[in-house]
Order: sequence, then structure tokens, then C-alpha cells
Amino acid sequence: MTPEHSASRRGGTVADIESARTVFEKFDANGDGLITAGEYKSAMAQLGDPFVTETVAQAIINSHDANGDGLLTFDEFWAAQNKG
Repeated sequence: MTPEHSASRRGGTVADIESARTVFEKFDANGDGLITAGEYKSAMAQLGDPFVTETVAQAIINSHDANGDGLLTFDEFWAAQNKG
């Protein structure tokens, strides 16, 4: 199975996944592979939305947090981007 075929079975092309990875890495300020509420809030402020509080950020993360740890992994981030 080619990487492109594998990626499309998961909901996107390799280019889509690479683009999502780039965005994820911008949100993941400390590079640990997880997005915290604080990192989400900071990234949103940098993107021009200073009204996202840490409480709101945590609620958004929790709504996409499949394993319930209060953090967003890349897989959870990717799944959230591909919800139809």
C-alpha cells in the first residue's frame, strides 16, 4: 500500500496530512507532541482571536480528546479536522 493510499483511507492525502502537521506544530509550542489549553489559547491569540480563554480552549480540546487526558495529540487533531 502506498503512503498516498494509506493516507486517503484515513481521510486525506499526504499533502493534507503534512499541512495539518504544520498547523499542529504551530499550536504545539513546546514541541512535546501534545496541545495544551494554554498552547491552544496562545495560538488562537496569534491567529487574531484574543477572546479564546483557557477555559474555552480546554472545552474545545475536551470535545476532540479521544483518550480523555485533557490534551490533544496529532491523531486527535487530525480526526477533528476530518469530521464531516
